[in-house]
Amino acid sequence: MFLYGAPMPAPNPRRVRIFLAEKGIALPETPINMMAREHKGEPFMAKNSLGQLPALELDDGTVIAETVSICRYFEEIHPNPPLFGTNAVERAQVDMWIRRVEFVVMNPVRNFWRHAHPRTAKLIAQFNDFGNSNPPLYADALKWIDGELAGQNFVAGADYTMADICLLSTVDFAAWIGLPMPAELSNLAGWHGRVTARASAKA
Repeated sequence: MFLYGAPMPAPNPRRVRIFLAEKGIALPETPINMMAREHKGEPFMAKNSLGQLPALELDDGTVIAETVSICRYFEEIHPNPPLFGTNAVERAQVDMWIRRVEFVVMNPVRNFWRHAHPRTAKLIAQFNDFGNSNPPLYADALKWIDGELAGQNFVAGADYTMADICLLSTVDFAAWIGLPMPAELSNLAGWHGRVTARASAKA
């Protein structure tokens, strides 16, 4: 079994590393050099035709891409501790929050990174006006999720789940590219302190 990924600050490979750390699963990451565009080279594209990281190659050659899908695979074969909920309602809520984090919080971060950040200017055609329109959307998203975190420890409720992993990797990456969390969002700051204190956050 091979887990193809990339080191910090790449947020998506980090999601899987955090998940595995929470599960206590020791699976070394096979690094792919994104700066050298190895993920867009023919050997890796033969495994994942979108040329994206991470990707999990099973012993029989099956390749699973997309972070949540990879983590769902590990949840099935290593169900404890549960990170996608323990019953139908919890699983639906965790799914809901994963999608909300990805669509509401991560999308403006991704758009700013792709279309306005100098590190990506050499890699793709940028639309700067569009890219620079996204930081206010991200700020609004953080204000929204700060309100949703009022009175609860974690994103989907009382327990730490994949939704927290998705949000942590997003806000940390956003800070790295120049979009820090506003200090006045106290619920978000408290949540960030709790999840960052977990040993898995160092993955």
